[in-house]
Amino acid sequence: MRIKADTGVCVGSGQCVLTEPAVFDQGDDGIVVLLTDHPDDETAPRARAAVALCPSRALSIQ
Repeated sequence: MRIKADTGVCVGSGQCVLTEPAVFDQGDDGIVVLLTDHPDDETAPRARAAVALCPSRALSIQ
């Protein structure tokens, strides 16, 4: 599983960070920052949930 973030689409809602802070963070501008693009077995389920919760659809799984 690989996570992709489209920072040009991100609106900075922070739902991803709240859902899985080991994978997602926000920069000073509020835009998503990936801490890893390959979540491990422990964080993968919550990372998938974060992708589904993203209101701007800036996150995807490849």
